[in-house]
Amino acid sequence: AALLPRPARGLTDRLYCGRRVCYEVLGVSRQASKAEIARAYRQLARQYHPDRYRGEPAGGEGSGAQEAHEKFLLIAAAYETLKDEETRKDYDYMLDHPEEYYRHYYHYYSRRLAPKVDVTIVILVTVCAISVFQFFSWWSSYNEAINYLASVPKYRIQATEIARQQGLLNKTKEKGKNRRSKEEIREEEEEIIKDIIKNKIDIKGGYQKPKIYDILLFQILLAPFYWCKYIVWYCWWIYCFTIKGQEYGVEEKLYIIRRYMKMSQSQFDSLEDHQKETFLERQLWIRENYEVYKREQEEELKKKMAMDPRWKRYRRWMKNEGPGRLTFIDD
Repeated sequence: AALLPRPARGLTDRLYCGRRVCYEVLGVSRQASKAEIARAYRQLARQYHPDRYRGEPAGGEGSGAQEAHEKFLLIAAAYETLKDEETRKDYDYMLDHPEEYYRHYYHYYSRRLAPKVDVTIVILVTVCAISVFQFFSWWSSYNEAINYLASVPKYRIQATEIARQQGLLNKTKEKGKNRRSKEEIREEEEEIIKDIIKNKIDIKGGYQKPKIYDILLFQILLAPFYWCKYIVWYCWWIYCFTIKGQEYGVEEKLYIIRRYMKMSQSQFDSLEDHQKETFLERQLWIRENYEVYKREQEEELKKKMAMDPRWKRYRRWMKNEGPGRLTFIDD
């Protein structure tokens, strides 16, 4: 019994070559090289290719196209198993250790179900696509804001006055051979006004001018730098204001106020300067002062909601109708 071949005990129909040993299917030994395996596969593939037995009885073991097809699939499975070094290594391990049944299942199906494309490439392409969409979306929002400001009389009059002082509008009204139509002059004047608005007005918030460093791709690439920068800044903060007990500067006070308000940097930057001055005057970086300010804002918001006609209608509807009542009212 000890002299009997061991591999037959660990073979199963759903793994590799099923109940057959892949080496025996190709007629090679376990020590065969890749060239010998490929040579044996080519010979058997030519011999048992289904096209050779179409309509004719097959010689040897087969008796028709169906048997040739099954034999060809077995030969192909054996070659696919033995041509790859890693797969062949797993298969040899299964032959030597047939008792590790679940381990063989895991390695076999993990290789078969593994993605054909590198996951890193998929992630990189996805991040690049999102970054491109972000950039063009932000540019669209920025142009939308510029077009809106160019239609507001307050900003349009100021931009037109600046253009006249710089002599930009006079260049559009040329005579002679360079004379253009009124439509072309109007379009050029519109572009000049928009350019002045872009240069003179600092748009903040979600409609600000997009920067390439704000897109997802650069944020991921620069993440280690931002983390190191934050760690250095945090250590400096602890050393200066906790250990040495220095007084807060203007930037530090605004930072503490922004943290209390739970606002992002872009949201806080979109606030008007007089609002920030009010925060500093009321010393909102002190927790007690901020709590008082917060309660005042909540009370003011309640008063506005109480006086707002829309909220009055909503409360009246909630009281009389409500979202959960069934009513039968003819329109």
